Amino acid sequence: MQIGLIGLGKMGLQLALNLKDKGIQAIATDAMAPARQKAKEEGIRVVDSIEAVVQALQKPRIVWLMVPSGKIVELVVEQLKGLLDKEDILIDGGNSMYLDTLRRYEAMKEKGIRFLDCGTSGGVDGARNGACLMVGGDKDAVKRAEAVFQAIAKKDGYAHVGEAGSGHYVKMVHNGIEYGMMQAIGEGFDLLKASRFDLDYRQIASVWANGSIIEGLLMRNIRDAFTKDNNLDAIEGKVDDSGEGQWMIEEALKNKVALNVIAASLFARYKSKDEDKFAEKVVAAMRNEFGGHAVYKK
Repeated sequence: MQIGLIGLGKMGLQLALNLKDKGIQAIATDAMAPARQKAKEEGIRVVDSIEAVVQALQKPRIVWLMVPSGKIVELVVEQLKGLLDKEDILIDGGNSMYLDTLRRYEAMKEKGIRFLDCGTSGGVDGARNGACLMVGGDKDAVKRAEAVFQAIAKKDGYAHVGEAGSGHYVKMVHNGIEYGMMQAIGEGFDLLKASRFDLDYRQIASVWANGSIIEGLLMRNIRDAFTKDNNLDAIEGKVDDSGEGQWMIEEALKNKVALNVIAASLFARYKSKDEDKFAEKVVAAMRNEFGGHAVYKK
């Protein structure tokens, strides 16, 4: 069995190796030559362009995109629309906004190309050893690609969740929940750090990762991070967001659903990148004006 793979970054390369282990040949490419070279060294069949991927695949083709959401997905999908044939399957395995996915699905449908959206979770380790896959799209197209999904997913970690767009919608909600869980873990360790006790954060995370109610992948992740740097001195406390949290809040507003924790966690990420801390200056100035409370001068 063959599959075209476009994107050999941190997730795409691991996915290619996962496919290789399962006896599925990935014919892959990436816009960056070093990424292509690294994949070649790992025994992946690599070609130099998207056109070459399409030409090398047996028909009907299956092509998997593992590239950053937004403009890059848009450009690659548009290019593939002119290269793929009727009944070929195109899978977007990235974190695309579900409304963009629905638009792309309709555009591909007009040309007879089957478009599937696959929310992919589990991080780099999951891509390599067993991912969590949430797939949206037409039943017959999903059935044709199902052997690929089942091969690379963790046991019980794959589901066809619904019609086109639903895979990316479910992944959006998943990532919003992830925001809230990570924020809660971060705040808990913040309080531990502020306490009177001399605590070993790696030890605590390790205990919590084994048998506690809050055990799980995120706790194991922070245990591993504390193992490398017990006070996290080497990194800054700035946290990026990749868009899904914002999309989820916007969707909640449209549907009048309260997402208190997830909204707060998104705003915390925004605040983490605030160099000027202007809101805090405003609060300090007000306290000084009405109560004569001290302000700290630069």
